[in-house]
Amino acid sequence: MLKLQKGFQWMLIATFFFSIMGATVKLGSINFSAAELVFYRSAISLVFIFFLMKINKVAFQTNYLILHMKRSLVGFVSLLLFFYAISHLPLSTAVSLNYTSPLFVGILMPIILNRKLNYKIYSMVFVGFIGVFLILKPTFSSEIIYAGIVGVFSGLGAAIAYLYVTQLGQLKEPELRTVFYFTLVSSICSAFLLLGQEIHTPSLSNLKVLLYLGASATIAQIAITRAYRVGNTLGNASLSYLTIIFSALIGVTLFKETLDFLTIVGIFLIIASGIFVSVKHSRLK
Repeated sequence: MLKLQKGFQWMLIATFFFSIMGATVKLGSINFSAAELVFYRSAISLVFIFFLMKINKVAFQTNYLILHMKRSLVGFVSLLLFFYAISHLPLSTAVSLNYTSPLFVGILMPIILNRKLNYKIYSMVFVGFIGVFLILKPTFSSEIIYAGIVGVFSGLGAAIAYLYVTQLGQLKEPELRTVFYFTLVSSICSAFLLLGQEIHTPSLSNLKVLLYLGASATIAQIAITRAYRVGNTLGNASLSYLTIIFSALIGVTLFKETLDFLTIVGIFLIIASGIFVSVKHSRLK
């Protein structure tokens, strides 16, 4: 029971700050491109993670550099797509589409991790993608469909990155080192993207948004890492979907967003199927 309580507390912090991160991306997208936001998010987190590794005496050297690079590059692309989706979609919609990642994990596990899955998982994956269809269906006749597809691909990228993280965990790589390489690669790659773009100089008010973005992302990353260390894996997998709930509340209150009935049903199907697949996946470990 104590283990569940500790995990719940840290997951509550993680999901809340992930939703705050999404909100700051939404606010920042008014003045900055997705690549700029990824750069600021990654660079600020990189500084925090660097000092945390020094404090905890975690070595930067790794024997699995190629695997770290694969995870970091896929994670960077996924983050870039996710930030783009947040910039063009209601916050809860973009977050829901990104949280299709467990559904893609269910599809990719036999390919990447060589694990067999049963028909129940595939059935729930199908249900989850019905949820995606319901979310995107109202926008098929508009330009927003492009952002919706980008959001789905961000979920695919997150799934691949998650599977690489699983492999790194099996190799006993420290979580801080994994996060360090991800933020380092994301900072470098986004900086290269900015070479061909107009760079917007942050004002004092914009700078606050960017600092909140980096700080909330870092807090969320540390909290979720701690949750999986002290909590219950199955419980954490289910609680992670609180991010969608928090994001929906923030979207309605802060950005005055409205959700139609089909979108609400779609979000519910993604949450239900995602929890099911996450729980089944955890039992296969």
